[in-house]
Amino acid sequence: MKEKTATQPEPDEFAEEPETGPLRRCLVTRDSVAREAALRFVVGPEQKILFDVAATLPGRGLWLSAKADVIALAIKRGVFSRAAKQRVDIPVDLAGVVEALLVRRITELLGLARRGGGAISGFEKAREWLVEGKAGLVVQASDGSGEERTRFIGGRDVPVVSPLDAERLGKVFGREHAVHVVIAPGRLAAMIEVDANRLAGVAGRQTSGHIAPSVDAALAADRSMRDGPD
Repeated sequence: MKEKTATQPEPDEFAEEPETGPLRRCLVTRDSVAREAALRFVVGPEQKILFDVAATLPGRGLWLSAKADVIALAIKRGVFSRAAKQRVDIPVDLAGVVEALLVRRITELLGLARRGGGAISGFEKAREWLVEGKAGLVVQASDGSGEERTRFIGGRDVPVVSPLDAERLGKVFGREHAVHVVIAPGRLAAMIEVDANRLAGVAGRQTSGHIAPSVDAALAADRSMRDGPD
């Protein structure tokens, strides 16, 4: 007669994982995603789901891939409440909230770069930085001429992002509009590129396609400089 064995509990797919290391697991796709490239949400006051754009808010992180359909699937499948193990209140247009906060963050980072002398706008001046090898990142207006944007780059191997339109980009530099901006290599260029790619992913647009080794190094340096939640 065979001895009965205890029934093994089924694994909890939403079991809390320690927020350490460079990767986070997406609640929808279950893929491991680089921390900087993912979207972190937390349960805030009154059980509201908040997008933690800078990944610094206290509480358990609920992570999603920055892809156009993932937020919609997360809501449809109820993964926020299942992972948080409680009822949660989700904003009506969560994807819109995410996009708006990313746009604001990118705008603020561009402003910091400009005020610190690490960013320049205008075709001729920005082109000069590009030719002289001073570009860590090129930011171009999303509604700029495709032909002009290509001519500006001139086949150079430099990451390019287009998170803002010409009017919004121009306001950062005190102009009516701006199409071409060059950011000096370093931490701010790295952060702007990552956030622009997150925004492009959520909005379903093409991203810059890569993060250069120098940007990886800058991101690593940034992580070592701050003590926010993992």
